[in-house]
Amino acid sequence: MRYFILILGLAGALVSALALQVHYSTATEPCSINAHWDCGVVNHSPFAVLHGVPVAAIGIAGYLVIAALGFLRQRFALMLAVFAGFCFALRLTFIEELVLEVWCLYCVISQTIIALLLVLSIGWLGAEYMRLRRAARPPAA
Repeated sequence: MRYFILILGLAGALVSALALQVHYSTATEPCSINAHWDCGVVNHSPFAVLHGVPVAAIGIAGYLVIAALGFLRQRFALMLAVFAGFCFALRLTFIEELVLEVWCLYCVISQTIIALLLVLSIGWLGAEYMRLRRAARPPAA
């Protein structure tokens, strides 16, 4: 499980790096598909920066922390970090849908990755909890 979480964390960091490249680019973006799918519009909006830091850079750092926590088997900290990332991504999703009315392909891929990580981290923590409960039971007579 930890290697799958590590791979998803690194994939999320890569997708966030692609979004960061769009943030700093002035060229036509490869993910500018039509009026409803345009990474440039999303990544150049005022919502793409939080206290002077590009949201994509926050994503890179967050995914690397998630990958490290998963690799180190820090299940509870992992679940908390993934939950925080999921809530942040959900906020950005609402901004894309309700405010900008434009979707970013990289953002949607990132949102899918963080949702998968949330399911996996909760499942991994739950499995460990059940294993510990079974180990704590006294043997049957």
